Amino acid sequence: MELQTYPKFTPEMKKTHKILIPNMAPVQFRILAAVMEQAGYTCELLENCGSGVCELGLKYVHNDTCYPALLVIGQFLDALGSGKYDLDHTALIITQTGGGCRASNYIHLLRKALVKAGYPQVPVVSLNFSGLEKDSGFPMTVPLLRKLLAVIYYGDLLVALRAQTEPYEVEKGAAERCQEKWLDTICGWILQDKGWSNGEVKSAMPRIARDFAAIPVRRTPKVKVGVVGEIYVKYSPLGNNDLERFLRSQDCEVNLPGLMGFVQYCAYNPSETARLYGGTFLEKHVSGWILKYIEGMESLMIHVLKDNGYHAPLPFRELIKLTDGVIGMGDKMGEGWLLTAEMIELVRAGYENIVCAQPFGCLPNHICGKGMINKIRELYPQANITPIDYDPSATRVNQENRIKLMLAVGRERLAERQAAAAPAERPERGAERPAPVKRREEAAHAAV
Repeated sequence: MELQTYPKFTPEMKKTHKILIPNMAPVQFRILAAVMEQAGYTCELLENCGSGVCELGLKYVHNDTCYPALLVIGQFLDALGSGKYDLDHTALIITQTGGGCRASNYIHLLRKALVKAGYPQVPVVSLNFSGLEKDSGFPMTVPLLRKLLAVIYYGDLLVALRAQTEPYEVEKGAAERCQEKWLDTICGWILQDKGWSNGEVKSAMPRIARDFAAIPVRRTPKVKVGVVGEIYVKYSPLGNNDLERFLRSQDCEVNLPGLMGFVQYCAYNPSETARLYGGTFLEKHVSGWILKYIEGMESLMIHVLKDNGYHAPLPFRELIKLTDGVIGMGDKMGEGWLLTAEMIELVRAGYENIVCAQPFGCLPNHICGKGMINKIRELYPQANITPIDYDPSATRVNQENRIKLMLAVGRERLAERQAAAAPAERPERGAERPAPVKRREEAAHAAV
């Protein structure tokens, strides 16, 4: 049997090929694309969505494969078949975590799909931090790594500021315009090789937060919703049927934990593995050194948010402590213990209404997400968590109806808190009373 060989992205292709980027986290990846442009690569962040993307994924990837793989591969194939690109001078980029999650193998599924679909000449670039695909022609240098970390923090800050401003803005669209303005500004800095050093980030972040804080708002009570889950369907509008937009349409404040938390989780795990199963001194402590570097920007973002009246996430080292007595730190396939920790953090911060977005059949999410819901409810009775499966066979209407049931419980709880805080008023005789919240909670839990 002849071994199939695939084209590699060589250093020479940097000048001749356009790299297509799948759109997982729209804000963060837009700035990431600017980092790649500044490094000399020609690239484009894909925006093509729709049912055709999923259908192409199903056509060229086995339907037992993770839903994110279907979508990413389908999005690539849809773009290549659009006629917009010179196929002899186009490349694709995909991440590899290097862990036990099936995501580490998406690159191999993509290469096989390219051959099947008639694009065998298109090379695939691996973006990874674990030494996989060493000959990919995309070297991970220290300056590039520092820029990528700065990019993620800028993106996380912009997402948090918009999410906590938009539901209360007096003039509709003000927070979105502010985010777009700063996205254009930051991308402009990056293209000029500016804005990513520690000093520049320290100067820029307070200015960004002050700009959002200056937007006129009316702080009326809202149902607060957190979103957790598998990394792709958690962030990607294509993967979660534009979940954030739907929640905003339901008059909610949405908290989407930052992408940097997952980066820190990935950096932390190698040393935890060495501590659990044995390893060298370097292996046991390398994660601590990496996290120490990241903590400088993390602390800055937290202080900037708090100083301007916004909710800030816990430092990563505090997030780790939330798992004590709840889930083991050796549980680190996929999103692992981080998924459980993020749910606990959200509940403790007042975002007790949580959508746990998971691809159907994603074992890590079913264990660390759906499997931990009862334990979290036992510890935090106010937790109102709904797991939502995303899959080619799952309908958007069914997903949104399940979320609406969760929101109904959240609204009644909010009304009860407001009523308890207001002066007690005697209801008129014969006045219709709302159904007890407990009944709706039981219905929501039964739906889970």
